Order: sequence, then C-alpha cells, then structure tokens
Amino acid sequence: MRIVAELPRPDCKITIFSLNMKYLVKFEKGVFEQTYKISELEITGGVNGVFKVLDEAFISEVVKRFDDMKADFSAAWQRNEV
Repeated sequence: MRIVAELPRPDCKITIFSLNMKYLVKFEKGVFEQTYKISELEITGGVNGVFKVLDEAFISEVVKRFDDMKADFSAAWQRNEV
C-alpha cells in the first residue's frame, strides 16, 4: 500500500492510498476513521478522478458521520461503564 495523495483540511485528515488496483480513501478525525474503496478501473484520470468524487457535499456528510460515530461510541461507553 502506498500513499498517492493527502488533502489537508481543518475538519479531518484525508489520505488516498493505492493498493491492488483500488484507491482507498481514508478519512480520520480524532480516534475515528472511515475508509472508502474505489476500483481504479472505475475512475478516469487516475488520482485526479478521485479528487472529483471528493466534493464538498460528500466531505460534509463524512464529517457529520464522524459526529454520529462519536455520539454512538459515547452512548455505548456510558451504558457499559464499570
């Protein structure tokens, strides 16, 4: 697996990897991460094609999902505190 691009953003870290004819787009925020796999055969223009998929609307939804993940984990933690 090799890193082919990184997108600096204040709301999350975005890293694009290449592995086995797939692009892995990894979003990280704190202790949480989300990874999306895209076949290289489905993207035209190489990694630049991946950038087109990662528009502001999509990234905004990913960031919202991080908030949901944090809330879900916090609730589970509170239910099971020892």
